[in-house]
Amino acid sequence: MSKRGSLTLPFSAIVGQDDLKLGLLLNVVNPRIGGLLIRGVKGTGKSTAVYALTDILPPVEVVADCPFRCSFKDPANRCESCRLRFEKGENLPKKEQKMEVINLPLSITEDRLIGSIDVEKILKEGEKALQPGLLAQANQNILYVDEINLLPDHVTDDLLDVTALGWNTIEREGFSISHPSRFVLIGSMNPEEGELRPQILDRFPLSTLIKTVNQEEARVQIVKNNLRFEKDPTAFKNLFLNEENKTKERIAKAQTLLPQIEIGEEIYYIAASLCVKLKVDGQRPDIVIVKAACAAAALHDRIRIKKEDLLKASFLALSHRTRDGGLEPPATEKEIQSAFEESSQKWGAFWKEKGVAGTSTPGMESADDSGKAGEVKKNS
Repeated sequence: MSKRGSLTLPFSAIVGQDDLKLGLLLNVVNPRIGGLLIRGVKGTGKSTAVYALTDILPPVEVVADCPFRCSFKDPANRCESCRLRFEKGENLPKKEQKMEVINLPLSITEDRLIGSIDVEKILKEGEKALQPGLLAQANQNILYVDEINLLPDHVTDDLLDVTALGWNTIEREGFSISHPSRFVLIGSMNPEEGELRPQILDRFPLSTLIKTVNQEEARVQIVKNNLRFEKDPTAFKNLFLNEENKTKERIAKAQTLLPQIEIGEEIYYIAASLCVKLKVDGQRPDIVIVKAACAAAALHDRIRIKKEDLLKASFLALSHRTRDGGLEPPATEKEIQSAFEESSQKWGAFWKEKGVAGTSTPGMESADDSGKAGEVKKNS
């Protein structure tokens, strides 16, 4: 059900698939982005990349004795029991736990997913006999669904409800228990085996289409890595230990830097203009673009958003979105690029002329390393 850990390749050993790795890292830096849909033919390393996250995931603080992994820091992410205990002045016990990749199997039952209540035990013993489900385990973790397009409809509906609210409710025979269930939803699928329902497709903030690696040298390296890993997994993982530790540090630094990211007015307007030009349905894509661009800047140790941060976030956020009320297919990369250039030229020039250039950001940087966190602090 949970992480595979040492059974997977190190994240740093994955060859190519840069967009896939970026989409995963952005969600680790800022779990509030909410998830990633990975589309691609079989054998392209979709699941391998997801499980490889296990070794680089940061820790989270939870209430130590809570079965729902309630947040120690965030009062809004606590069950009723933890909330009442806190309001009574009780010092909630803290425990630091590493985030995990929780696997949701296609064969899962509703009780195993949502959780169950032993009503007979409640009536006899006067207590809530609760069996937490997978959605409790997924709270403040990564919930992974392989072949999500094949997930049964009733499970998909339950998942949609919880994803939308961030809360799971277990109801049996008049008894009801609710708990937070806020996770990063990652799904993978082979488009050849069928498409996703539009309702769940829209719940994925980011999406990437990965293809078979066709560079000879890269393919050779993939073969070598897999054979060496199969021969001695521990020795192979040790070869990448230094790189994995650097990635952990990079993620931790980016999470600390994220609240300091300067979002200039032009960033908001470019994102909105882009979505309008492409006739993207709903307002969610605009929000996702800005969140992802902020995480990308933080990941590169900058408090300023560069043009390439915003463009890459746009590709990831718009490549799967329905358009014009579902009448048009998702925009192609070429269409996104063209609309982005028009929007950035229009609104970049507009705010520059007004002399505020984003109020807090003197224009989007694009060619150099200006905007580095350390450099900005020295100049401030």
